[in-house]
Amino acid sequence: MNQSETKENLSVFQSSNTMPSYFLGHGSPMNAIEENEFVAGLRNLAKTIPKPQAILCISAHWVTEGTFVTAMENPPTIHDFGGFPKALFDVQYPAPGSPELAKLVQSVVKSQNVKLDYEWGLDHGAWSVIKHIYPKADIPIVQLSMDYKNSPEQHFQLAKELAPLRNQGILIIASGNIVHNLRMVAWDRLNEVYGFDWALDVDQKVKDWINKEDYDSLIQIRNHGKEFEWAIPTAEHYLPLLYTLGTKLNSDNVSFFNDKPVAGALTMTSVQLTS
Repeated sequence: MNQSETKENLSVFQSSNTMPSYFLGHGSPMNAIEENEFVAGLRNLAKTIPKPQAILCISAHWVTEGTFVTAMENPPTIHDFGGFPKALFDVQYPAPGSPELAKLVQSVVKSQNVKLDYEWGLDHGAWSVIKHIYPKADIPIVQLSMDYKNSPEQHFQLAKELAPLRNQGILIIASGNIVHNLRMVAWDRLNEVYGFDWALDVDQKVKDWINKEDYDSLIQIRNHGKEFEWAIPTAEHYLPLLYTLGTKLNSDNVSFFNDKPVAGALTMTSVQLTS
């Protein structure tokens, strides 16, 4: 994309507001249709921030070889799960896409070759949380995939390149969970606020590092011992946190909400960056 095309795409998004950046703990897909304190926490967000021009979402559930951004006009609602009630599969979130934002993301990311995607859509890591914030589905959304070949450092660097979008009225939402180990979930306590000691310990250390801006510790997540291996057995639910932190501006305040564990081995901790 040449410089004139970049300027043209930038001109589409004009805003005097610096938008927040969020990491949202999404937990079970059932949160999309249930009422609980975590859903209430999401619903409150739209009351406290300006209406965005568009949303860029990074979800734990779109991991690819290479980096892609959705560029269709009308992204489909993807039900990328199994074994849940029909009511969950019936949910549609018909938010428009934004080819202009997709091309803008392509232009601002220099460290990776971002390709336009016309096949994916909105997976449940995106729509299950965004539907509570913007239930009218009237905000354009694009999703950015995570390249599984990239190191945590590369994901963090890519995220830093996205930070200027916040000054163009773009709301950045990354969706995952800090602690996410389905093999160790206490299924008999699935709907309880409850965390194993190791899960609580890891979640607290991550929050402490965020407050201290200790990004090296947050990036080098495989260097912290057995508890972190239990809490983060695979990286895809943790990496979205690095995308949020990478978009941090010097003027940002950091806060946490929905800051509780469920079912022993999941934490719903969410992070808000606001200027």
